[in-house]
Amino acid sequence: MKAAIIGGGVIGGGWAARFLLNGWDVAVCDPDPEAERKIGEVLANARRALPGLYERPLPAEGALSLHTTIAGAVSGADWIQESVPERLEIKHAIYDEIAATAPPDAVIGSSTSGFKPSELNRTGARVIVAHPFNPVYLLPLVELVGDAGETARAADILRGIGMFPLTVRKEIDAHIADRFLEAVWREALWLVKDGVASTAEIDEAIRMGFGLRWAQMGLFETYRIAGGEAGMRHFLEQFGPCLTWPWTKLMDVPEFDDALVELIAGQSDAQSGHLSIRELERLRDENLVAMMRALKRTGSGAGGVIAAHEKTLSVPDTGPDGLPVTLEMQVPTSFVDYNGHMNEAPYLEVGARASDRVMEMIGADADYIAGGLSYFTAENHIRYLAEIDIGDRITVTTQALGGDGRKLHLLHRFWTGGETPAATMETLLLHVDLSSRRVVAPEGVVADRARTLVAAHQGHERPARLVLNQPRG
Repeated sequence: MKAAIIGGGVIGGGWAARFLLNGWDVAVCDPDPEAERKIGEVLANARRALPGLYERPLPAEGALSLHTTIAGAVSGADWIQESVPERLEIKHAIYDEIAATAPPDAVIGSSTSGFKPSELNRTGARVIVAHPFNPVYLLPLVELVGDAGETARAADILRGIGMFPLTVRKEIDAHIADRFLEAVWREALWLVKDGVASTAEIDEAIRMGFGLRWAQMGLFETYRIAGGEAGMRHFLEQFGPCLTWPWTKLMDVPEFDDALVELIAGQSDAQSGHLSIRELERLRDENLVAMMRALKRTGSGAGGVIAAHEKTLSVPDTGPDGLPVTLEMQVPTSFVDYNGHMNEAPYLEVGARASDRVMEMIGADADYIAGGLSYFTAENHIRYLAEIDIGDRITVTTQALGGDGRKLHLLHRFWTGGETPAATMETLLLHVDLSSRRVVAPEGVVADRARTLVAAHQGHERPARLVLNQPRG
């Protein structure tokens, strides 16, 4: 699959990274002589951040090419994304060039924040709005507006690269999300202009309060909870009258003069001018990855999109030692400590996930656990043999050293591309009745698969040093 990106700025570069890291070839057309450098820097951040959302490896990265002509970029493209400045005359001219050489079945999307499809297609183009959010390579939302058939095709493609397509029911200026942002932005301008708050104080109000709530529940679900046991109806009865009070200036706009620009720009420079744009982007990405990984555990908000996309990603059957692969992932920034390498605690987390995979392999899956039986970890021993750094891809293979199903003695080997493991983790699992919390023998499929797994690994080389040795008792 090939994507053509017309305009390689902040949004275009983010689109390029999203497609590339999901296995697409990407052709970028941008006249900026600095385009290659800028896109390379965005890609470096994306490679550092996006894989950290997943416990499965993303597809092999596609090939990137840069072009000086639109015709060269769109040739053979399955998806064409226009991300040029918000000026209709520029967009119309570009659509004319695209139409002359684009494949007839290519999806053509525009990253426009405000224009409607009827405005974009005034000269006969067949463009849909595909409006993303920065950083495109991390945030899943894409607002789709336009022809129903084209938006449906686009939605399928976007899901395949881990995004959340939201089809807007009717075309409207600024779609859905930017209308909210514009309202908040207008009110913030007044608060600064009137001396009520600084740019830093407004940002603190958002990120220390409702911003965290909105990240997982949005607006209406948040307010439903605010209504207590009586729910949304009670909330509306309590706070509805406030809508008539003169709290906001949403229908009024402060004069956008030089004084206001200097006031806001000066406060913004004082707030974060000590950091470069790339440092701010990395800080943003690390925070987003940590929050979205937390949301993934419960399937909430953007975390649910990541969890669903992760299930479509594949891992190899066997690793470098010929044993089954029980986990493969890239080391996220949250795993790295002050020494610049993976902290000891995440080794345990990685090994625990590999143990979970072994349980699934022998039939002790979610349904089995719901039936009242499971495996508990009794002992672990980790050996740190080589440094594992941020961005390294860890492949975990697992050997069943012994056990009868009632007990399982496992050895997880952590590979990062070398000829020897970077770490090992021995694990002793006990099969437990969840109602009595006592060790019991498994029966049926789990018992059979556990014996088969141990037998299959008996001929494999065993490490010279084992701390847990054989299951005891």
